[in-house]
Amino acid sequence: MASNSLQHLLSPGRIGGMELRNRIAVTAMGASLAEADGHCGERIIRYHEEQAKGGVGLIITGVAGVAWPVGGNQVNQIAISDDRFLPGLTALVEAVHKHGAKIAPQIHHGGLVAMEDMLGGRPVWCPSLPEAPEGDFTEAFLLEELAVAPFSKIQAVSFKEMTLEDIQTVVGQFAAAADRAKRAGFDGVEIHGGHGYLLSSFISPKSNRRTDGYGGPLENRVRILVDVIQAVRQAVGPDFPVWCKLDSREVGKKGGLTIEDAAQVARMAEAAGADAITVTAYHDTAQGKLHSGSHTPHEPAVNLPYAAQIKAAVTIPVIASGRIEPEVGDKAIASRQIDFVSMGRKLLADPHLPRKLTEGRAADVLPCIYCYTCISAIYVCDPLRCAVNPETGFEYLRSDAPSSAPKRIVVIGGGPGGMEAARRLDGLGHQVILLEQGEYLGGTLRFAALAYPANERLLDWLQRQIASSQVDVRLRTPATPELLRTLQPDAVVVATGAVRGMPDIPGNDMPHVFSGDDMRRMVLGQSSDELKRKTGLLTRAATKLGSMTGITANLDFVRKATHQWMPLGKRIVIIGGELVGLELAEFLNERGREVVVVDDAPRLGAGLTIVRRMRLLAELKEHGVDLHPGSSAIRIERDAVRFMDKDGVEQSAAADHVIVAKGATGDLTLANQLQGQGFAVHVVGDAKGVGYIEGAMRGAAEAVDAIAG
Repeated sequence: MASNSLQHLLSPGRIGGMELRNRIAVTAMGASLAEADGHCGERIIRYHEEQAKGGVGLIITGVAGVAWPVGGNQVNQIAISDDRFLPGLTALVEAVHKHGAKIAPQIHHGGLVAMEDMLGGRPVWCPSLPEAPEGDFTEAFLLEELAVAPFSKIQAVSFKEMTLEDIQTVVGQFAAAADRAKRAGFDGVEIHGGHGYLLSSFISPKSNRRTDGYGGPLENRVRILVDVIQAVRQAVGPDFPVWCKLDSREVGKKGGLTIEDAAQVARMAEAAGADAITVTAYHDTAQGKLHSGSHTPHEPAVNLPYAAQIKAAVTIPVIASGRIEPEVGDKAIASRQIDFVSMGRKLLADPHLPRKLTEGRAADVLPCIYCYTCISAIYVCDPLRCAVNPETGFEYLRSDAPSSAPKRIVVIGGGPGGMEAARRLDGLGHQVILLEQGEYLGGTLRFAALAYPANERLLDWLQRQIASSQVDVRLRTPATPELLRTLQPDAVVVATGAVRGMPDIPGNDMPHVFSGDDMRRMVLGQSSDELKRKTGLLTRAATKLGSMTGITANLDFVRKATHQWMPLGKRIVIIGGELVGLELAEFLNERGREVVVVDDAPRLGAGLTIVRRMRLLAELKEHGVDLHPGSSAIRIERDAVRFMDKDGVEQSAAADHVIVAKGATGDLTLANQLQGQGFAVHVVGDAKGVGYIEGAMRGAAEAVDAIAG
């Protein structure tokens, strides 16, 4: 039974002659889950089958190469360039159809973004020779990431300006791929005309400087897309759904495509025979921040107004994407701004989102935290994965074997790893006792949610799941061997988190120097002997009052209150430029502090995913935060931090307070103690090495599998 609150989003829809059970689509995403030879194997089949089980109306696969291996833009992408790929494609379609969803391949040629051509030494096909980029987005990569990133392995790149004969070859390849899709049983095809790929590079005035009939005026630049649509239509017939994905604009590109251009392109696509338009955007890839500024945006619903403008220009359905929440999408459909919402990251986090919404269980949807783990994996040739859902991309490894007989399990630690382990164990029918020595569940995720509010979505979800379960939660209960012996567990999960010691930095014992743990306790209304030594009476009273009233448990209140008052001076130096240090720098900068970040690491941002790191580093610089990677001889003095910068020049950063956000390490002390006393112990999360949210969630799943097996 459909949820009345989302009746438009969950209502049936139609693209051409294709009937869909709702208006939610899986947006095409690079997944790198096919086989190395382009075939659809068990891994990608089970990945998409899970989405079909989850109740989505339409699945659009990641790029399927019409000329593969030519034009391939990532490892392990789908190939649809030859009949030899039909068995795998057909198996994929059949797996999806079993669960009532429709599926279409996104047929594609990489053109200027054909990384596989560059790696293979093949000439890159393009409308005209590209201009050299003005920036370098790889500046935000860690050195170890650069070592495995595909672009670091390119020896040389040659370009092939396409002849008229080449254009006709590509048009024929698209038509043949569409015919192949129809024969494999797909329900339609999406032609990729965006994101800097071949067709997009012809449409954009920035990358197309031809002077023949395929260059110059917009009508000429769009001619190749029109040719492809018409050839595809001829190949598949009038009743097979065909639509194309188009950029609504090129963000940050001087002289790039505009929304006015895009509306005209959409009208031409409709006239050529397209049954729908998927609206996306592209960007200047040389600017790291923009990698989360167009088709996979950081800003919610940023593409929606542009989709609405294209909807106003055509009479065929419009599919919109780009961090659109279900409620927002429902309203946009109701107001006829768009017709369908395609979701990417949300359906990676929870492929059963459509089913849960239909059942009126929105609170049970595992939320995406927009951390860009999924996309960042592709940048270093890893298969797609999700930080909050460890099953995503690994569906083929799931066992259908029944769970073992119910066991009595004690979980120690109420952070994300502990809560996730307890939730999973409870769901399998085990008796679970969750011990947390603090006053609240959440652990370091509570502090992480202050600096990055999207994390609070996960915190709230985990707390709701525990509250609605049969888990026996015992707060303010330290775990001791004596207590464990009275509980007599069959197994123990230790999720006690990391130890955050103070690194050996000269001056680290001065009263104006806080550790990361000091900051966490102070902001969350907690206390310690060390914090009492370093703070005044007013701060201690405020901390105690916040703890007694429980008001510091309200993270939104804390966020707002810290804009008005924090017991920190104007000038802050943070020693440590990994995830915690940079998020803390952003948090303090937003609250009017002058912030300097110093670290001996050659590049900042370890622990952040690549795409999110590119944005955060750029925004910190934009907002005046001084960043000093590669520093040495760091020492703390009464009113400053002194260090040698990466060029060997002595620097001094004025400091009213210093925060040391380094030194976190795994802590196996309790786990080893319990194991030595005969308990069956499984360690989860930061206790065995700092792995942040992804490490906690994935480790919890692995521990539960081991216990249940």
